[in-house]
Amino acid sequence: MADRYDLIVFDWDGTLMDSAAAIVNAIIAASRDLNLPAPPESRARHVIGLGLSDALRHAVPELPEHDYPKMVERYRHHYLSKDHELTLFPGVYEMIEELAAAGRMLAVATGKSRLGLNRALEHSGLTGFFHSTRCADECFSKPHPEMLEEIMCELGVAPDRTLMVGDTTHDLQMARNAGVDALAVAFGAHPRAVLESEPSVGVIAIPADLVVWLRENA
Repeated sequence: MADRYDLIVFDWDGTLMDSAAAIVNAIIAASRDLNLPAPPESRARHVIGLGLSDALRHAVPELPEHDYPKMVERYRHHYLSKDHELTLFPGVYEMIEELAAAGRMLAVATGKSRLGLNRALEHSGLTGFFHSTRCADECFSKPHPEMLEEIMCELGVAPDRTLMVGDTTHDLQMARNAGVDALAVAFGAHPRAVLESEPSVGVIAIPADLVVWLRENA
């Protein structure tokens, strides 16, 4: 394995877990519960990775501020009814095992809540592999660099030895704002053409190619 990075930080939804469609469906269902126009799928996909309140503010601009708690409750109702069915992308568990065995420090920076990430880590069996994690209810939402800055500070790793892996422009912009390299994956929330509008060290087409890229370059 290459020795370019000491720390690899992963987004969760749409990067490690195949959950983008479930998030989109939950946003649309919650909108209908509140008798609001359902956002187009492209708009719902675009907000994946943001903190929940920020995501709903952009996905459902018609929603009055005082109804945010209702929207959040309905979104969580629909998402949690399906989250036990969600799985990691093929090969992700083995990839994380390989990176850990190679001595890489691993972390997660996600738009999920702490409760949501802990539940997903336990469900996926990946809890013990990550040295640090940050969630949207603990830090500023992406693309603010706070999540990455706190992770690097906690683990004592410099920006030039850190890689951020994510499936949205929010991830790539956060990496840029933190001064770290970003690797985009085009099998999650944002399409390849959108990802290519942001600087990155590469755009990965399918999950099987991610482990190969990391083995050869990271």
